[in-house]
Amino acid sequence: MDVLNAVNAVEMPADVPLAASAGALGVVLPVVALAVVALLIGGFILSKRKHDAEPPPPQPHEQPQQPQGRTHIDQHDPHASDRFPADGHALSPYELKDHGNGPLPPDEEQPRG
Repeated sequence: MDVLNAVNAVEMPADVPLAASAGALGVVLPVVALAVVALLIGGFILSKRKHDAEPPPPQPHEQPQQPQGRTHIDQHDPHASDRFPADGHALSPYELKDHGNGPLPPDEEQPRG
């Protein structure tokens, strides 16, 4: 308890300001807050102008029409066949061996020259 009594007994001189920087903080903080608010408002205005300059979305009659026929073309994979064995069971990984690792057949198209 002697320490508490000693701390409480210490008197500070009256001419020492305890919160000397409170005035500067009181002036700077509102200025910074106003600057942040001004930046947010300016960003909103600029984005609104940019949005207004964009063309409107297309109308339903301006949408592309669906083609009448099929546009997907099936192409043969030259690597290997993906067929199941004739007896109907699927191949296990140990039965595959070099299945699909063979060389590709020569290209049927004529070379461009």
